[in-house]
Amino acid sequence: MISVTVNGKSYDLDVASDTPLLWVLRDSLGLTGTKFGCGVALCGSCTVHVNGKATRSCVTPISAVAGQSITTIEGLSSDSTHPLQVAWTKEEVPQCGYCQSGQIMAAAALLSQKPKPTRQEIDRALSGNICRCGTYLRVRRAIEVAAAMTQNGGAQ
Repeated sequence: MISVTVNGKSYDLDVASDTPLLWVLRDSLGLTGTKFGCGVALCGSCTVHVNGKATRSCVTPISAVAGQSITTIEGLSSDSTHPLQVAWTKEEVPQCGYCQSGQIMAAAALLSQKPKPTRQEIDRALSGNICRCGTYLRVRRAIEVAAAMTQNGGAQ
């Protein structure tokens, strides 16, 4: 048994210790917002937070996160009112949408460390997240809008 906390809820999981966190989230817990992209931690679609740090779940064995706190896109906000989710919609970021949960989770980790990042810091923090549709300018703008919303107490 491996114990983890996912989105604030504790789980005791009977899975092989080398099972990637991604598959535990999707297959064992039914949290399908985190996506499989490349399987080798290059695209960022599988990004979740482990103790607040952006982590590629496709290459992270469940044993490596035992006893830790994991947040998925589903746990970012129960009603999609997180500033990033609001800004994502406002700035019309998604096209196909496949990379979006990974992009948002990487951006959330950035904003938790740097509440008002520069464009260069945004670009550097999101450089490992691939968007096949090429919405990088809208992603950056949404992060800037979310940062401003947070700075202004939610107003934008």
